[in-house]
Amino acid sequence: MTSAVAYRLVVGVLPWLTIALLSVPVVAGVLGALAPAFGWLPALGGERLTLAPWRQLFAVPGIVDMARLSLVTGLVSAALSLGLVVLFLGSFLHTALYRRIQRWLSPLLAVPHAAAAIGLAFLLAPSGWAARGISPWLSGWAYPPDYAFPGDAWGLSLILGLVVKEVPFLLLMSLAALVQCQAGERLRVARSLGYRPLTAFLKGVMPGLYPLLRLPLYAVIAFATSTVDVAMILGPTTPSTLAVSVVGWLNDPALSMRFMASAGAMLQLLLTLAALLIWWALERLVARASRGWCRDGRRQCGDRWLAGMAWLAMRTVLGLMMAALAGLALWSVAGYWPFPAFLPWPPTAHNWLNAADDLAAPVWQSLGVALAATLVSVVLVLGALEAETQRRRPMRPWAQLILYLPLLVPSVAFLFGLVMMQAQMGVRPGLGAVIIGHAVFVLPYVFLSLAESYRRLDPRWGQQASSLGAGPWRIFWRVRLPLLLTPVLTAAAVGFAVSIGQYLPTLLLGAGRVVTVTTEAVSLASGGDRRLTAIYALLQLLLPALGFMLAMLVPRYVFRRRRGLLPGAD
Repeated sequence: MTSAVAYRLVVGVLPWLTIALLSVPVVAGVLGALAPAFGWLPALGGERLTLAPWRQLFAVPGIVDMARLSLVTGLVSAALSLGLVVLFLGSFLHTALYRRIQRWLSPLLAVPHAAAAIGLAFLLAPSGWAARGISPWLSGWAYPPDYAFPGDAWGLSLILGLVVKEVPFLLLMSLAALVQCQAGERLRVARSLGYRPLTAFLKGVMPGLYPLLRLPLYAVIAFATSTVDVAMILGPTTPSTLAVSVVGWLNDPALSMRFMASAGAMLQLLLTLAALLIWWALERLVARASRGWCRDGRRQCGDRWLAGMAWLAMRTVLGLMMAALAGLALWSVAGYWPFPAFLPWPPTAHNWLNAADDLAAPVWQSLGVALAATLVSVVLVLGALEAETQRRRPMRPWAQLILYLPLLVPSVAFLFGLVMMQAQMGVRPGLGAVIIGHAVFVLPYVFLSLAESYRRLDPRWGQQASSLGAGPWRIFWRVRLPLLLTPVLTAAAVGFAVSIGQYLPTLLLGAGRVVTVTTEAVSLASGGDRRLTAIYALLQLLLPALGFMLAMLVPRYVFRRRRGLLPGAD
């Protein structure tokens, strides 16, 4: 077999392996949860189809409130996030503020959901940093006030936590979409006709931009309606959201609860589909209602006060994130810190020293799982993008849908089914299952982070190397990969961060045998030891930060004698 044939074989197989990794676990998992939901699970004595699990589920007290909470918090947080992103882009696109925030998007996206939620919980709790900042000089509080936030019955704190994490994701997805819809050219034409910046963006760019943001937005809705770790930390408990209750039923010592948990997982799937359907209907309604507004010729629509609102909201979101992370750092070195003291004094390293012995195992297991899942994902994504380059045609719509499949289907639904199938097939839970589970979630983010850079690489580099006699392997390793080293390492850092933040795949597929910093942080968040919780949450931040630091430093070392290959070089 010649090297060219081997190259074509590898490049032809890797895209199909990518599709298999993204689709098979999701489809198999949903089917694996569907059968027990109707009573069929021979391993637990369920050998006939029945609706008893559904009757048991609908008899649970508060089940309607659980579903309502999941639906409302998911839709409201997605709507707020999209509105904020659109107003910010429309008001500040191509400004210095936009460029400054753009540089922070990847690090902000790398902050795990659980770490951000824990930081917000510490910030907004009655004895948190926010209450300390206004006490007693403004509020008069000498003791922590009596209010339930986070954990309020309306899910407001959960919505706030989701918005803080969804805004950076939607902004990052907008970067590539703005290029694809030729936003710059559209804006120039609209501005030349006298439209104010925000109006020009809404009337000239949004009709082309929104279709490109639709799938990422659907992924945001699916996540928000079915999140477990964020809801466990910020959401209400009586009742909790549906996804949190399903996980609780799955971990119930009574094995008969597995049937009802399966029905709950299917209900969560239906709930997410209902949320997507409602959003789709709202899309149509807004498109029809705004058709006349787009054509009325008015050049401005309250640009100034809307821009001010976007500026304030974006700074509030970023400020909350920064304050939450700073609060985590303070709690990790706090000794005795009575209310209403604003700062712990004196700071102490005893918390870290006391926890050091227990940190080793979670850190090493987190690193091992994240590195393996990221490596698998990067290899598959490179293969898929190389195949796309060789075929000289963009990704088909059905392949793009499969790329988003693990993000669109609620994880609690298909992971639950995978656990059921894992038990029936006699596959022991452990590191292997957890790595595959993480790769299912890591791969889409690696693809989305790398695809635009890979597609925009000038094909003449490869053509020139080929004219000089280089084979396909040599062109890939010696030309294309070095030119894309920085984007590849950045995508790997994003994938590594996504893996570090995974809670549910580790909990379910590892069956408690794989302990990571995220599983420890989430389990500690419900306890009373803020110092130890803060240490684990900070480790969730430090590990991805290490990945991003390597992604920045390695190209500088490799290209120290060829600085023209570094990002930003002229």
